[in-house]
Amino acid sequence: MANKTTSEKLATLQKGYTLEGATIELGAAIIDGELHKDAPVRLPLSMMNRHGLVAGATGTGKTVTLHMMAEQLSTAGVPVFLADIKGDLSGLATAATGSEKLTARTEGIGQAWQGRTFPVEFLALGGDGNGVPVRATVSSFGPILLSRIMELNDTQESSLQLVFYFADKNGLELIDLKDLRAVIQFLTSAEGKDQLEELGGLSKATAGVILRELVSLEAQGLEKFFGEPEFDTAELLRTAPDGRGVITCLELPTLQTKPMLFSTFLMWLLADLFEDLPEAGDLDKPKLVFFLDEAHLLFNDASKAFLEAITTTVRLIRSKGVGIFFVTQTPKDVPAEVLGQLANRVQHALRAFTPEDAKALKATVSTFPMSDYDLEETLTSAGIGEAVITVMNEKGAPTPVALTRLRAPESVMGPSDEALVRSTVAGSALLTKYGTAVDNHSAFEKLSGKAAAPTGPAAGGSVPRGAVQGGPVQGGPVQGGAGQDDVDAEARRIEEEILGRPSSRPAPSAETRRRTPAESAPAPRPGAGDSMAGDIGGMLGGALGGGLKSMARSIGTQLGRELLRGVFGTSSRRRRR
Repeated sequence: MANKTTSEKLATLQKGYTLEGATIELGAAIIDGELHKDAPVRLPLSMMNRHGLVAGATGTGKTVTLHMMAEQLSTAGVPVFLADIKGDLSGLATAATGSEKLTARTEGIGQAWQGRTFPVEFLALGGDGNGVPVRATVSSFGPILLSRIMELNDTQESSLQLVFYFADKNGLELIDLKDLRAVIQFLTSAEGKDQLEELGGLSKATAGVILRELVSLEAQGLEKFFGEPEFDTAELLRTAPDGRGVITCLELPTLQTKPMLFSTFLMWLLADLFEDLPEAGDLDKPKLVFFLDEAHLLFNDASKAFLEAITTTVRLIRSKGVGIFFVTQTPKDVPAEVLGQLANRVQHALRAFTPEDAKALKATVSTFPMSDYDLEETLTSAGIGEAVITVMNEKGAPTPVALTRLRAPESVMGPSDEALVRSTVAGSALLTKYGTAVDNHSAFEKLSGKAAAPTGPAAGGSVPRGAVQGGPVQGGPVQGGAGQDDVDAEARRIEEEILGRPSSRPAPSAETRRRTPAESAPAPRPGAGDSMAGDIGGMLGGALGGGLKSMARSIGTQLGRELLRGVFGTSSRRRRR
């Protein structure tokens, strides 16, 4: 290795980065201290769903790197998602202006630079910032992710999963935090004591702890992140009329006070995409590239269940055409199970000021393939806007390690004017869809017997299918003339047959009346947007007749919920309709 000449090293890199298909141009190689624009370093577009890591110390240019990559992905027609933590990435909507320094840099690496703008959509969690509000329902968010935000231990997390199970089973929609609070308060009340005992693994003391943590979240103002209308992650897959991919920037200006919420919400977006997207196999270009900034926040003090869910999502989502790039300071911030799945590496400079830094440097070097560089020296001496790179080539093999001077972005490296951001948000088609919060009939109203408060244009819409306006959770009046014992007996039979386990419903009394077939019209055919749960409910309703239609639909909905809860326990409401 030490005996190679500069020409031999140059030839190795030129051969290693000669690729046939479309590519993302990253920059030009630096060999023996000299920049070689005839040795371009690039990443195959078809390999962007093999995931990646952008790492480096603070101030070394990580944000500029993902900015530059996002521009080229958009130009190639690939939608991009960016977590804009510092507000710098809003500059994608504003064309950059040239300068002598910029011209010298771009000419040195062979970049034909020109300032341009890109199609950008601005989002903000719950409207906290300049962007279209993004919300999720509590039920969709799921118990594992919610436990992460509430910082519950493993036992408490398991107990919260039982609360979600109870709510699903009893048709109690968990839309916002007050719905979950109402369910827990019901379970810890004298009225709900029997149901609490039936759950087995949930004690009143643990339920009380969860309730206190939930109240704490509300006190911190986090309730505005949960509710409806729920954001449809398919919005992240859009292209502009000119064919360029839309770059979605999610802003959270108050990250410092809500770091756990921010990172966990990003994981919800990924989990929802994972559940919704069909298998795609190998594509010429990904459907979406997702940059997950401040990735260390995702893994700090994470539970085993949470880490397993992340690992599963990262491993499987690439086959659905989604690439994930983790952005953090050192590879040590990412668990080995996840790091081993990141084929594309862009490593900016590291600092070795402390023994811990030196240990992290050695660990980073050990993760790279053998190369013609002294990586310990290279990684501590690389300048701003330079990075050590190795990616997966079109044959699935790693490219040679290359110290690279990176391309310059063609839009502004910094925030756009606030007036431009506001006008972009005001003109967004998403604002009409998600701009106004609504409070539909859900668990809180069912358990308290109150009507939902009107909160916006959507408030006058129909109550979601299966909801019961007011009244008790179970045991409401049965229409169609069937006796209650008959209904209970048939409900047990159908539940056991569909779910493949003993029914949780109370056994019918010994004296049961023969059910008289109800003469009713066949169940209406579910609409095209309905889920498998609705289809099952409709079919069972048609077979059983009027008296048992609502019961059969309820069971069908329950089955759908059990089948459709995803890897994080997530369950998007639109998949349950």
